[in-house]
Amino acid sequence: MGTEAVQRAALVFRLFDANGNGVLDAQDFELMTERVLAAAPDSGKGARKAFADSLRRYWEGLVQGLDTNGDGVISPEEFEGFVLDPTRFAPTAAEFADALAALGDPDGDGLIDRARFLGLMTAIGFAVPNINALFDAFGPDAGDRIAVAVWADGIRDYYTPGASGIPGDRLVSLPA
Repeated sequence: MGTEAVQRAALVFRLFDANGNGVLDAQDFELMTERVLAAAPDSGKGARKAFADSLRRYWEGLVQGLDTNGDGVISPEEFEGFVLDPTRFAPTAAEFADALAALGDPDGDGLIDRARFLGLMTAIGFAVPNINALFDAFGPDAGDRIAVAVWADGIRDYYTPGASGIPGDRLVSLPA
């Protein structure tokens, strides 16, 4: 596993620590859900529910797999060990990827425009220069749109420990 994967995991932890208390807890996932759904008010009810459910299951997977002392919180070290284990985390990452990407396509045409992508990624907490670099790396079309499937695959790659030199590395490598 490369340093890129460790950096990606550390960034995700910081972003998901929505209340800033240094650990992940249920409130963080509720806050993240609210922020992201607020950035997608015109997404369909099914897409909104799928996203909320994906984050609920993300949290449940963390607690069930890592909270051995039952304190209801996950430390950065516990988190890294989980998200960097593809056998344990791949299904959770895939569900999250599909649900987030679907929020970006309210009209169902299979495409996400830059403004929508920027809004969703900003709601998660990524820095605007990094978001734009990622969008560009996905190869937008002449209408400045990317395919939903490309973004979902990019999210899956982001959570793949052995992946290196992927578009998602732009979220951690550029100065924010």
